[in-house]
Amino acid sequence: MSCSSELPGLSARLDKLHYHHGGASLPADKPHAFVYFITIRNTSDRTVTLLGRKWVVLHSDGTRLVIEGDKIVGETPRLAPGEEFSYNSYHVTGLDASAQGSFHGVDETGAKVHVILPPFDLVIPRT
Repeated sequence: MSCSSELPGLSARLDKLHYHHGGASLPADKPHAFVYFITIRNTSDRTVTLLGRKWVVLHSDGTRLVIEGDKIVGETPRLAPGEEFSYNSYHVTGLDASAQGSFHGVDETGAKVHVILPPFDLVIPRT
């Protein structure tokens, strides 16, 4: 089993974070939705194909939610040097939380690579 390494020049950033409360589409125990917009940019000298993601959400009560799987919003983006991939998704919660993501894939040589998205807070506005 080969290890994955961070590829210098491959970066991920949070572009925007929007909060939404309530509505028929949200469960009663998780009425707070945070929509996040992410960009993954490849400034390395290698083409990268992103194959999946892993998210860790730490809630204010100490519980941890780990979400991982293949693809990123149903896609396996292929990023040549200088290209970027942007997408949005969401997390619903009943508590304040902190989220951190990572994305994994392979470079053009088949080496396993990953990039880490710095943690960001999901803070429910107090009225």
